[in-house]
Amino acid sequence: MKKISSAEHSVYDRMRTIIENARGNVVRVVNAEMVTAYWRIGKEIVEEEQRGEARASYGKSVLSNLAVKLTAEFGKGFDESNLRNIRHLYLIFPIRDALRHELSWTHCRILMRIDNPMARSFYEIECEDNDGRTEGLYS
Repeated sequence: MKKISSAEHSVYDRMRTIIENARGNVVRVVNAEMVTAYWRIGKEIVEEEQRGEARASYGKSVLSNLAVKLTAEFGKGFDESNLRNIRHLYLIFPIRDALRHELSWTHCRILMRIDNPMARSFYEIECEDNDGRTEGLYS
């Protein structure tokens, strides 16, 4: 293997940084778009279940029917359990802009388990300030 000069090594390092930054940006954009899509799906589920009523009628099979169709077309990420999580996202954050756009779906699922809205808001900020890390979230 040919020895590379310090100038070549410097160019390589700059190119490597550019590629790593671009890949990181792609991941963040995809995460943000998926969270937005899940929020919109949650809104659709809630509106369909409630059909203008203050509360959903129990016993309807909306989620199970949707899960079968969505899973057949888009894969296992749309099973009934995940659709419940998606619905819960909308119920916890009914105003989309109240949910920080920098957080991934994994972060959202963790945050949705926190019942106290003030505590949840605190941990949202902490996740964002710590580049999305959630270590110690429940400590």
